[in-house]
Amino acid sequence: MRTDEGGYGYSAAGLNGSHAWLLPTVDSVLSGLRLRKDRRRVFELGCGNGAVAAHFTKHGYQVHGVDTSEEGIAIAKRHHPEIDLQKRSVYEPLADDFGQFPVVLSLEVIEHLYFPRKLCQTAHDLLEPGGTLILSTPYHSYLKNLALAVTGRLDTHFTALMDHGHIKFFSPRTLAEVLKEAGFAEISFSRVGRITPLAKSMIAVARRRR
Repeated sequence: MRTDEGGYGYSAAGLNGSHAWLLPTVDSVLSGLRLRKDRRRVFELGCGNGAVAAHFTKHGYQVHGVDTSEEGIAIAKRHHPEIDLQKRSVYEPLADDFGQFPVVLSLEVIEHLYFPRKLCQTAHDLLEPGGTLILSTPYHSYLKNLALAVTGRLDTHFTALMDHGHIKFFSPRTLAEVLKEAGFAEISFSRVGRITPLAKSMIAVARRRR
């Protein structure tokens, strides 16, 4: 998880708890794309400590990534010096420097941004025509929010006490709207973690038009 200011801290190099329910679905989506070996290239927006990039590198993908967290990039460079991970912002014209990719990945990042539309536009620019965006964010819906209210967990879930925490809360409808504005099509969602109505996160898969 990262923020606009790069203030989100990292103290370890490994995957975190959320990856237990995110990565199996992302693995499945990537496998379903059936990319040729020479096209197994992924750009990660919000690479943090490099753990996700390392996961996909081990599975045969060439990964490039950026993050605004100085701590995260420092850990990534120490533990994964072979992967191109740089301290950059999603608000920059990254495609000008990195080119375009068949896949752009962003896990649990967009909810930390003041300008989520900019992440979607940057992802769109980084994708080749027909390329695939895989983006996750915490899942919100009427039923889940009602359950949080009834169980008295709203203060915990929407905490104001966590520095650099979540500032945007998406439902499938609102996330789809932002993605469509950026030029994406064929948008689909998977809900992961817990039972479907109370899912922890949702994973959007969207295509850049050809």
